[in-house]
Amino acid sequence: MNFTKTNIEGLLVIEPAVFGDERGHFFESFRQDKFNEAVGKHINFVQDNQSLSSKNIVRGLHFQKDPFAQGKLVRVIKGAVIDVAVDLRKDSPTHGHHFSIELSEQNKKMFWIPEGFAHGFSSLEDDTIFSYKCTNYYNKESEGCILWNDSNLNIDWQVKNPVISDKDKLGEKFANFISPF
Repeated sequence: MNFTKTNIEGLLVIEPAVFGDERGHFFESFRQDKFNEAVGKHINFVQDNQSLSSKNIVRGLHFQKDPFAQGKLVRVIKGAVIDVAVDLRKDSPTHGHHFSIELSEQNKKMFWIPEGFAHGFSSLEDDTIFSYKCTNYYNKESEGCILWNDSNLNIDWQVKNPVISDKDKLGEKFANFISPF
């Protein structure tokens, strides 16, 4: 596995070693010891989630506040997404900045998003299956949402005519957001 730091401290792009031949391919999608070494501490995952999305769906920008704040290791099993993390950490030099990356079944990349970030993605293909490993349990009272199309964040979701949930349409504007992180 290859772990690459991004321009925002804490975010990692992970590229597995893929072994393929005429029969198909094999790769390790997760290995605790190598992951902990790359992150610099022991991470305990307690919940796995999976979503199915049609093309042009935008989900996010979601986060969980303490005591249920979550780190997420995400990847695409089928299809492709533009995956986005927004830095919500008040004392971070990149507070309010975002990082985006294409994750797909072809490139098999994974993305580590620690606590203190809002997360979302746009689906680039029909029947996209997205997988999350989470470091804490989901708790409805702890969830938060930043407005997906906030002009202050200037995120290029790379989809035309995005389909947004009613909940995500009500996300908080970043300028009004008081970060708990």
